[in-house]
Amino acid sequence: MTPPGPESGRAAATAPGKKITARLKRTLPVRGPQAPTLSELMRWYCLNTNTHGCRRIVVSRGRLRRLLWIVLTLSAVGLILWQCAELLMNYYSASVSVTVQFQKLPFPAVTICNINPYKYSAMKEYLYELDKETKKALETFYGFSEGKSKVRRSVDDWNSTGSDFFEQIPLLKVEDFSRTATELHTGQKRKIEGSVFHKDSSIVNSGDSNDIIGFQLCDANNSSDCALYTFSSGVNAIQEWYKLHYMNIMAQIPLEIKEKLSYSAEDLLLTCFFDGLSCDKRHFTRFHHPLHGNCYTFNSGESGTILSTSTGGSEYGLQVVLYIDEADYNPFLVTSTGAKIMVHDQNEYPFIEDIGTEIETAAATSIGMHFTQSRKLSKPYSDCTETGADIPVENLYNKSYSLQICLHSCFQKAMVESCGCAQYAQPLPAGAEYCNYKKNPNWMYCYYRLHEKFVKEQLGCQQICKDACSFKEWALTTSIAQWPSVVSEDWMLRVLSWDKGQKLNKKLNKTDLANLMVFYKDLNERFISENPANTLVILLSNFGGQLGLWMSCSVVCVIEIVEVFFIDSLSIVLRRQWQRAKKWWSGRQQGRAAQAPAGDVERQGHENPACIDEDLPTFTTALRLPLPQDGPLPRTPPPNYSTLRLETAFTEQLPDTLELGQH
Repeated sequence: MTPPGPESGRAAATAPGKKITARLKRTLPVRGPQAPTLSELMRWYCLNTNTHGCRRIVVSRGRLRRLLWIVLTLSAVGLILWQCAELLMNYYSASVSVTVQFQKLPFPAVTICNINPYKYSAMKEYLYELDKETKKALETFYGFSEGKSKVRRSVDDWNSTGSDFFEQIPLLKVEDFSRTATELHTGQKRKIEGSVFHKDSSIVNSGDSNDIIGFQLCDANNSSDCALYTFSSGVNAIQEWYKLHYMNIMAQIPLEIKEKLSYSAEDLLLTCFFDGLSCDKRHFTRFHHPLHGNCYTFNSGESGTILSTSTGGSEYGLQVVLYIDEADYNPFLVTSTGAKIMVHDQNEYPFIEDIGTEIETAAATSIGMHFTQSRKLSKPYSDCTETGADIPVENLYNKSYSLQICLHSCFQKAMVESCGCAQYAQPLPAGAEYCNYKKNPNWMYCYYRLHEKFVKEQLGCQQICKDACSFKEWALTTSIAQWPSVVSEDWMLRVLSWDKGQKLNKKLNKTDLANLMVFYKDLNERFISENPANTLVILLSNFGGQLGLWMSCSVVCVIEIVEVFFIDSLSIVLRRQWQRAKKWWSGRQQGRAAQAPAGDVERQGHENPACIDEDLPTFTTALRLPLPQDGPLPRTPPPNYSTLRLETAFTEQLPDTLELGQH
């Protein structure tokens, strides 16, 4: 075998140096451009870049965690490329788009009522006694009489038989402010007890105190509990007193009879046009209003079809000519002539008495509309309700929820609970009946007291009822012109009289007619909606702006923080707790072993810390072993002498050995 040459010796001598160099290259960081391979270059980039996702791909342990970081990083890169492409396309696009859209707006429901609810000629038999006593009161107060000179009558000349109307609600003339009044029916002076309510408090009474007229209401169960209601004008006092008795009478008349006493569609409507086409009573729906009699709604939607219009202007709206019939008006119930209309949604109840628009006779009334749809945000942004299902008040109107419906229903419910009957001007609750002083002699006093609490917001209705979150509104612009004109009055009245079915020699009076036009001024629909000022997107954007401004942090950085400070930190804490628990358990087991009996310890070996060494023990080190501190010293057991007896290995002895033994 030949000895190694000098070259092989040098190679063997340099081999350890290469190993050391390779180890240093593996441990020391490698600069990017100096990386020898593409994988090392990518590793260096991931370890030194500010994009946290790439770094987490390299340093994460476990395939699942590394796979999750790869998915998150690639998703973020895809979103960035998509958004950047959209921005570039929008930036370099120079096109201009113009959209022209013609839309149809649904036409609202239009409810029309005659101001006079019932034909006076048909109601005379029901109101004869009331009208008679009202005329007597006017004659006594102001010397008013029909066909006679206006001379005031003395109270002594009053019919001594009396009247139930004045017994129920006596009319009083307040002579001064010393709580002294004269009863017109009997002429007796009385001391005013209880509260005094001036119904015309907004009007300053500049006349003599003797001109103050009112009526007194007392509790039927306690005659000393009374309230006096005074008015600055005798007209208002007589009308209010008349309306109380009028509602009491009408509450006792069945609905079927009241519908016959009011105006029919043929009586009220003379001509009708909509969107340039003729219409008739079939396009109107009748409903009975307690205070306005038979009212008629155009485009109510009950047939399942809602009319719409595609063009604005007066020629494309609703045009009707109404027959008012002023000669058949109740002289004490209403003091104005004309009709009342209301523009509303098909699902909305028309509160004619509250927000109706009056149409005068002998005039053409044009009503232009602008449509606005509004929507508010519900809780926690505002205290509105979506459908009214969360309001503890029963809807008595069978229409969609509104604040007015809630308030009227709440008052009617309180009326039934407090007075035992329902107020005539509002819908009848289930199981209740309208008030009349034959069955409920105390209802007028109870009603006024309850209404006083309602106005002062003491019933709780204003606190319970809420605004609706969504509603539709039509802003109205009204203009009036004389109609018919002087030059066209003659032939128009003759033609309308013919259409009405009357004789040509009996023309209609222009004061009995009213021309109404309802139309869209334009088809611009305005939509008002509330949007939250702070949404989840805005919240995340604000958080991202603050993190990026102060910490140069992104979504991937936040995920990394969650991973390190929550997941990894929690795993470390749990692992340490597990190690402590394991150590505690092993110590507990050792304590139990130390308490074992001594005999067992003698038979068992024991560990000696001096023997814990990597090298095998020698005789010298064995002599240096310390003795155990506790327990008896280990001793070598005595030999078993029975084992020292010599036994031959053979069963028979050889002869030569026997001879030697004998020698």
